[in-house]
Amino acid sequence: MELQERVINQFHEHMGCAAYSAEHLPQDIAIAAQMLHQCFIQEGKLLVCGNGANAANGHHMCAAMLSRLEQERPSLPAFNLTADSTSISAITRDSSFQDVFAKQITALGQAGDILIVLSEQGNCGNLVQAIQAAHDRDLQVISITGQNGGDMAALLDPDDVAIRIPSDHNLNIIQLQLVTIHCLCDLIDFQLFGSN
Repeated sequence: MELQERVINQFHEHMGCAAYSAEHLPQDIAIAAQMLHQCFIQEGKLLVCGNGANAANGHHMCAAMLSRLEQERPSLPAFNLTADSTSISAITRDSSFQDVFAKQITALGQAGDILIVLSEQGNCGNLVQAIQAAHDRDLQVISITGQNGGDMAALLDPDDVAIRIPSDHNLNIIQLQLVTIHCLCDLIDFQLFGSN
């Protein structure tokens, strides 16, 4: 019975955070989706980065952009900066792990592109450097973090978007990042290709 109670508590905590997010995040998610829409119609591309489970969520988003979320449509250009293990290990060996995303953004990013940064707490040095590199290359940034956005929040420009999931519990943040990603993908498909 104790194990079942823990499961029930996990669901209740997630549902409470999801309900609160549904009240407070739609405007920021819609603005981010409009930015992405503009990026794609102007032939820009999406770069995504994060660490650990955030990287896995980034993989999921890029797969949805390159393939599809639900409806058949043309592929959209999206690159997950955690996908190339050879480049990551080379940058880490030759420079440092702090540079692992910034160097890729400097090489691949162009004005008009968008960087999505995924993080629970927003304090990872390699993500902070990624945002700085994105701004140096004139990319807009969408951050998807937990409640206060951490160190990353102070780096965002007025043209950037901060989607802050109202929780400081990492599991809730990671789960609701995925819901946010699905919302963004759905809104991009709707804006570019209409309702299915």
